[in-house]
Amino acid sequence: MGKVNVWLKRSYICLLSVMGILSLLLLGFTLFGHGHEYKDGLTDETTTGLHFLYGISAVILVFVMLGLFGIQKQKTWALIVFAVGITLGCLFMLVIEILGLATKAAMAKELTRNYLSIMPLVNATISELEDFDETQIHFQCCGMDQGYLDWGYNIPESCLCAEESTNPCVAAPRNSKLFKGRKDDQPVMIYSKPCIQYLVEHDMSYIQITLGTMLGITLLWVLSVVLCIIILCQMNRKTETPTVVYSKEAKAGNYCNLVEGSDAHCT
Repeated sequence: MGKVNVWLKRSYICLLSVMGILSLLLLGFTLFGHGHEYKDGLTDETTTGLHFLYGISAVILVFVMLGLFGIQKQKTWALIVFAVGITLGCLFMLVIEILGLATKAAMAKELTRNYLSIMPLVNATISELEDFDETQIHFQCCGMDQGYLDWGYNIPESCLCAEESTNPCVAAPRNSKLFKGRKDDQPVMIYSKPCIQYLVEHDMSYIQITLGTMLGITLLWVLSVVLCIIILCQMNRKTETPTVVYSKEAKAGNYCNLVEGSDAHCT
C-alpha cells in the first residue's frame, strides 16, 4: 500500500470537517424550524420538507464519519463507499437544482396564486389582516392585487405613506374611512403599488439563495470526491523496492590481512 501525501490527507480531513459542521448546522436549523412550525401547525408540505432536511443532514454526517474513518485507518473500502455515496448525492442535488431553475416561473405563479387566495381582503381573518398590515408597512405597499382598491372603504392606516417612503404615493379617496372624523381638506397620502409583486419577489429571492447555497454545497462535495479518489490512487500505488544485482566485482574486492608484527598481506 502506497503512502498518502501528508498535505493531501490534511486537506481531505479539513474538508470533511467543514462538511460535518455544515451538516450539524443544517440539522440544528431543521430542529429549530420543526419546533417553530409545530406551534403554528404542520402542513403536509412542511412535514415533507422537514423530513427531507433531516435525511440529508443525517446521511451526510454518516458519510463524513465513514470518510474520516477510512483516511485515519487507511481503509480503502470505507473511502470507496464514501466516494460512491457522495457522488450519488451530488447527482441528486444537481437534479434538484436543474428542476428548481427550470420551474422558477411556475413557482412564481404558484406563489401569486397562494397570496391571491386570501382575497377579498375584507373577508380575511383577523390573523391574516394583522400579518398583512405588517407586510404593507414593511414593503411600503397597499392592497394585494389592485392597490388600495382591494380595501374598498376600509383602507387601513398601514397604507399611510411614511415620511421616509421610497415608493410612490397617491391621495386616498375621500370616501374611505381614513377621512372619518377629519375636518380639514388636506389629502391623505397612501401607497399606490399593490403588495403582490413585492411578496413574490421576496419569496423568489429566498428560493434563489437556496439554489445558490445548494450549488455551493454540491461543489464542496465534488471536491471531497476528487480528493478521495486521489487518495485512493496513492494508497493503491505499489511501493517500488530496489532490485538486488549480483556483481562479481563486489565479491572479488580488494582486502588486506593484517598480521601483528609483520607486513600486511593484500590480495
